[in-house]
Amino acid sequence: EYMNQKTAIIIGGGPAGLTAAYELLKTTDIHPKILEKDSILGGISRTVEYKGNRIDIGGHRFFSKSDTVMSFWKNILPVQGAPAKDEIALQIDTTGRIEVGGPDPELDNRVMLVRNRLSRIYYLKKFFSYPITLSLSTIVNLGPIRITKIGLSYLWIRLFPRKHEHSLEDFFINRFGRELYLTFFKDYTEKVWGIPCKKIKAEWGAQRIKGLSITKAVLHSLASILPKKHTSIDQKQTETSLIEKFLYPKYGPGQMWESVADRITDQTGEIIMQTDVVSLELSDGKIVALSTHNSETGIDARVEGDYFISSMPIKDLIARIQGPVPPAVRDAASKLDYRDFMTAGILLKKLAIKNTTSIKTLSDIVPDNWIYIQEPDVKVGRLQIFNNWSPYMVKNPDNVWIGMEYFVNEGDSLWTMNDESFKTFAIQELASIGIIHEDDVLDSIVIRVPKAYPAYTGEGYDRLSEIRGFLDSIPNLFLIGRNGMHRYNNQDHSMLTALEAVRLIREGSIEKDSIWNVNAEQEYHEEKK
Repeated sequence: EYMNQKTAIIIGGGPAGLTAAYELLKTTDIHPKILEKDSILGGISRTVEYKGNRIDIGGHRFFSKSDTVMSFWKNILPVQGAPAKDEIALQIDTTGRIEVGGPDPELDNRVMLVRNRLSRIYYLKKFFSYPITLSLSTIVNLGPIRITKIGLSYLWIRLFPRKHEHSLEDFFINRFGRELYLTFFKDYTEKVWGIPCKKIKAEWGAQRIKGLSITKAVLHSLASILPKKHTSIDQKQTETSLIEKFLYPKYGPGQMWESVADRITDQTGEIIMQTDVVSLELSDGKIVALSTHNSETGIDARVEGDYFISSMPIKDLIARIQGPVPPAVRDAASKLDYRDFMTAGILLKKLAIKNTTSIKTLSDIVPDNWIYIQEPDVKVGRLQIFNNWSPYMVKNPDNVWIGMEYFVNEGDSLWTMNDESFKTFAIQELASIGIIHEDDVLDSIVIRVPKAYPAYTGEGYDRLSEIRGFLDSIPNLFLIGRNGMHRYNNQDHSMLTALEAVRLIREGSIEKDSIWNVNAEQEYHEEKK
């Protein structure tokens, strides 16, 4: 039936790959075929279910400064039109937050919830607001000596900024001063990346932290004291690190991508699961076909196509191209680094820490979506409380369902630890810093995610433009998504790279710069239509 149609082979069924397939079906007559290595769709935006409890790997706020992305999401899963389970139980006023005529989350599964955002820093066994604000509680928690040092070092850097930001350390110190950097950024960032901030490129900060600075944090904390106008969910003028509300699918981020996948297969698109791309044939300067292996059936196949859209890690992509690849490009790609990720899902009767905020929560658990763990004597980096993302993520609302996040390297001592030992290790860490009591643990699970973060370090990253130059020169190959471009993109940026790739295919353009320009500058590339 597709004999006369052109075909686009899409490697990877994460946000980027699924968005590309959906957009191809919507705006072209090209037939999309997604090849996904895993048995679950959504990439690192998937939802993992364990005995009726759901885990969001990494925590995905559905928020974007791009109108295109916001309307894409709302089109797939409409915004709630009635209160959610916890809002009913706590009698929370949802006026102005819910959309008239939207679905009722108590009756309908296909729904986006509007959630309040709160994440804090846990340091010295105390809570600090995140991003750090100069509030009274911060001053009390830090004490007069440290506060004075922070103030003086900030004034110093305003007067004598570092002229050249070579490293992430320079980037942080220029914005926050040395003392605040040492207090709140250094240990956590090194926990995430496993190397000193001095060795991480400054671009990482520009990409992830964008325009945040002390001045903006102070202005934001002052503004938050003033009576609020009703803020729409779009919050386009707000620094991404400071947004206060976000959308979230009832059953976690994977629900969004499973819903998009349903739309794709309903409209004749193909999605083939558990299918790994073993090699790509490069002939006369173009990709002509892929060889695949299905891990479920054991079947090997050759798949031909007209266009190839890749969200697989660049390191793997180059290694699997059969044909003339410059030796320097092969060498550079083999040296790309990644940071891997482990989550321990822990089901508890209760937390040991108490809710001392004015925010009402079910069974009075702390109201945070996630907590940054800055305690230097534990390896856990972040803690997610899934009850607060969506009450429907937890099978029994009387329990607390949390995710402990570890940043690791494939093959290191944590990665290779067996599941039982790792669970014990994680639970003991959390107990040692006073967040839980070990005897409150009911159940646990471990999830490993390889290549979760493309690293902005090492020789491979320094030579990324060489690799990119070669791949961009293949006219029918388009790189999209976080791993596809070796760029620490958020979910919305990954989607925008996919939409841009489809636009190029539609217009017959092979000028790939516009894909790379997504999230490359300080502002999102969202033109006001």
